[in-house]
Amino acid sequence: MEPEVTIAQGRLRGRTDGNVTAFLGIPYAAAPVGPARFALPAPAAKWDGVRDATSFGPTAPQAPLPPPMDVIIGNPHIDGDDYLNLCVWTPDTGAAGLPVMVWIHGGGYHLGSNAMPGANGTAFARDGIVLVSINYRLGVHGFAVLPDVPANRGIRDQLAALRWVQENIAAFGGDPANVTVFGESAGAMATSTLLSLKASDGLFHRVIAQSGHGHLVGTYEDTHRMLAELSGRLGSPATAASLAKVDDTEITAALDAILQDLAADPDPARWGRSITTWTLPFPPVVDDLITDRPVDTVAAGGGQRVPLMIGTNTDEWRLFVVPSGIAASLTRETLDATAAQNGWDPAIVDHYATNRPEARPGDLLAAILTDSYFRAPAVRLADVHSATGLPTYVYEFGFGPDTVGAAHGREIGYVFDNLPPTAPEQARPVADAMHKAWISFATNGNPGWQPYESTSRPIMLFDAPDSTLIHNPRADELALWNSAL
Repeated sequence: MEPEVTIAQGRLRGRTDGNVTAFLGIPYAAAPVGPARFALPAPAAKWDGVRDATSFGPTAPQAPLPPPMDVIIGNPHIDGDDYLNLCVWTPDTGAAGLPVMVWIHGGGYHLGSNAMPGANGTAFARDGIVLVSINYRLGVHGFAVLPDVPANRGIRDQLAALRWVQENIAAFGGDPANVTVFGESAGAMATSTLLSLKASDGLFHRVIAQSGHGHLVGTYEDTHRMLAELSGRLGSPATAASLAKVDDTEITAALDAILQDLAADPDPARWGRSITTWTLPFPPVVDDLITDRPVDTVAAGGGQRVPLMIGTNTDEWRLFVVPSGIAASLTRETLDATAAQNGWDPAIVDHYATNRPEARPGDLLAAILTDSYFRAPAVRLADVHSATGLPTYVYEFGFGPDTVGAAHGREIGYVFDNLPPTAPEQARPVADAMHKAWISFATNGNPGWQPYESTSRPIMLFDAPDSTLIHNPRADELALWNSAL
């Protein structure tokens, strides 16, 4: 007989595989449909009897991933209204006091789900962690600034999920007083945002940000430009009342068309600098919930005073330019034009080219965008967090045995110990080291290496054949971005 647990909403039946039991597709908030599509998250309804929780729940409305990303990343689509759901993997429903980790998926705040295969929580549960993975509203539904509803609905969904964890995780053997929230890409931007919020008080006790930082907020002026684009494509006023009458597929298709236009012509004069800098059409914005850029709130000593682990991948941007063929076709003239459009000093491109004399223009673009978009702002958040006296740890994932390298998102399978069957033999010790470090940080706040400080900048490099503590890598290139942060 499969294990059952009782939570605030009712009784659940999970499924067991070996020593791990998974409870999947659990609603943590009411279905955001009809008038509630753009409303604040409301409590999930209770149910009678035993609810089956043996398969993933619905995924949030979103456009499909384009090739080749649909194959590289994998993003299941599951129909249904109850997409504000979460999954729990546990080693023992009869246990008590187990560390809890809550995963927030990436996807640019407009893609992704807790059913993505790389973030299966079985290995974490096998090793003594209660792993929770959440969905939240995406794109227009979660982040468009509409005049008749609160902003940042996707972040408010995440807060609702964390409150659910506090109320219910003990039923799965977890300790609500030992919760680590972690995420990748937009999920890491989200964890950094949650770190800065008063509303997060008591909801978690440690934060891990994988390929994210605290600089991402949009301005109201720029998000209103995006609303005008959306309204024109839909032929509907950009209000919650009007959009609630438009089918989800029409909304996500319109957003996808905007994304394609933004990628083809990232002109700040058209879209706004806060949109083109981060290439996200509907990022979180400053409002009554997010009162400043998260990095600035943390620098001022605000938000949640908890330990932080943050890091990036050596070749983040190669995911976006190598499989698509952009890197191979880029010329130096196109690279210089891209630099001008982004407002980069021409000396920056020259500096990277001097450091990498054998690099092609596409390789230089990938390195520059990796640093400007991911590494430099992540280090800045580490600097300000450690300056407040809080425990801070920094890592870099450097293992990339093919032409894509240690690209964006590639560390997820190593962190979750979900290596694909095709992974080379050298990948195993890297996965072992990362998985162990994440568990250690979630258990006691120490991943196993020297805490970060902004003078020598100790960083754990996860790579083969051995993971090594390095200090202030590529400092000359990092310094080029200081004025932009």
